[in-house]
Formats: sequence, structure tokens, C-alpha cells
Amino acid sequence: MGTMQRGLLATGLWKAEVPVSPRAPIVPTGGAAYPHSLPLLTLEGRPVNLSALKGKVVFVNLWASWCPPCVAEMPGIYALYQKLDPAKVAFVMISLDQNPAKARALLKRRGYTFPVYFPAGPLPAPFDSNSIPSTVILGPDGQVAARHDGMAEYDTPEFKAALEKLAGPNRN
Repeated sequence: MGTMQRGLLATGLWKAEVPVSPRAPIVPTGGAAYPHSLPLLTLEGRPVNLSALKGKVVFVNLWASWCPPCVAEMPGIYALYQKLDPAKVAFVMISLDQNPAKARALLKRRGYTFPVYFPAGPLPAPFDSNSIPSTVILGPDGQVAARHDGMAEYDTPEFKAALEKLAGPNRN
């Protein structure tokens, strides 16, 4: 199913809503992710917290290996991940798989190397969603800049430019 949806996206026969377009730049939607705690576990089981990424734009995507739309949008997210400066934009792919081994197997099979985490507790607002995939974009100040529930094509020049603009100039 995921392959079919990805194929339809690629051909243009099906246009999933993209959360950002040139006419709709990333603008704060209200609500702060920080100082809210979002405890996570790395693929290796080490605890981390989303607040460690404050100062960067953070692309947070909630997904699961059993979710065809989640799997269908992953190639676009991975392509975008490879194009952006990791010093300015961080990716946090949160697997909601009950069995972490299934998520690890999918990542290995597809060759994805973006950072993947598992929730270490309940998801607080603004990350709690009734549907997946779900994506939340945080500005460097921790404010929720955008949110999109459902599948989307993120690997577009417009979305990349919007993330880079949100990140601002180099902070070196």
C-alpha cells in the first residue's frame, strides 16, 4: 500500500496536501514545545529530550512501520534530511511502533540514517495526535511553527526554503 501511495505521489496523479507552499510560509501556529518535556529513547535505548535541540529548527515526524502513508512519505523526508544543514535543522523521527525491532528493521531495509527515537512516555501537546503520520515543525525558539496531520511530500524546493528561512542566518 505504501509503495502504491508513494507511486501516486511521484506521478502527480495524487496530490497530498503539503503543509507549506510558496503562498503559505511557515508561520507560528501558537503553542510552545519547550519547556514541555518530550522524553525519548534513541534506537540504542539511550534517553534524550527534545529540549536538547532548542536553537535549531526541529522537524518532528510521528510514524509507524505498519502505517502505509507513513512509509510512503519517508523517502521524501529522507531526501529533505540529506539536503539540509544539520547544524540548523534537526530531524526527530518518532516511531510509534510497539515493537522497536519492527521500526529498526524498516530503517535497515530502506537504508534510512536519519535520527529515529521512541517515546519514553505519553506524548505531550503539541505532539499528541489522533492520526499518523503527523509532523510538527518547531522554530529555534521552541514555538510550534507548523503542524500537518496526514501524508505530505516534504521534499520540495518551497518547503526546504521555508525551513531554511525559519532557521535564519548561520549562528556560528
